[in-house]
Amino acid sequence: MEKGLRKLGVLAFLFGLVALLAACGTSDDGDSDSAAEDGDYDLEDAYTVVSDNSFVPFEFVEDGELVGFDIELIKAIAEEAGFAIENDEIETTNFDGIIPGLQTGQFEIAIAGMSITEERAKVIDFSDPYYESGIAIGVLSDRDDINGLEDLDGKTVATRLGTTSGNYLREHVPGAEINEYEQMDQVYLAVENGSADAVMYDLPNIEYYIATEGNGRLKVVGDLYQAEDYGIGITAGNEDLVAAINDALATLRENGTYDEIYNKWFGDASNGDADEEEEK
Repeated sequence: MEKGLRKLGVLAFLFGLVALLAACGTSDDGDSDSAAEDGDYDLEDAYTVVSDNSFVPFEFVEDGELVGFDIELIKAIAEEAGFAIENDEIETTNFDGIIPGLQTGQFEIAIAGMSITEERAKVIDFSDPYYESGIAIGVLSDRDDINGLEDLDGKTVATRLGTTSGNYLREHVPGAEINEYEQMDQVYLAVENGSADAVMYDLPNIEYYIATEGNGRLKVVGDLYQAEDYGIGITAGNEDLVAAINDALATLRENGTYDEIYNKWFGDASNGDADEEEEK
């Protein structure tokens, strides 16, 4: 009888111990899920951020300082998400060097008016879209023989190296001669000096040039082509960083900060996420 009671006591103790351990395990898992839901992401203190330096009005150098819509937006996102920009400075490189830099880990975050494409998304991660844009055609103001995409056949078209504008031209206007340049000032100069018949590039950039340095020497013709979304590029595999940036971007939209930054660079934010522009 006494042995039987002892066995029952041991079994009760073991059962209680197993139940306690199971409860602890359940509690830990619940805490983990709750933390993820609350946005408690595993982030580094600082990340290396890169941008272009000649894509007005998104990013460009003015009085020796890197400024623009993208620059202000990524700084606001970093502050909201709770991480610093490495060395308090956004690095710059040619646009065609950004994705290779993200792939090799030279940079961890990139914001440079970069369109989200299936091909790019195979090698890097993207944030949620933060700007909608589109490709446009620009020609000299007194030119009337180019009024749309079909008129570019047999013409020389200038665009920027490494952007989707060149790919779009190759696919849709195989008869065009495409001259690609590293910098946009070279692109516009080619059109103005007559070595190219037209520029094909992102609408906001062309319009900004016409209104500022271009001083009305060019005009936009035709439709808006290949509307695409800009996204923030992130080295592949950093899910927490992607989620934190997306959360921060959503918060900036909700609290009006996004609209304030947009207003500064593009005017009335009522057309929102820039509903008629585009794309590198």
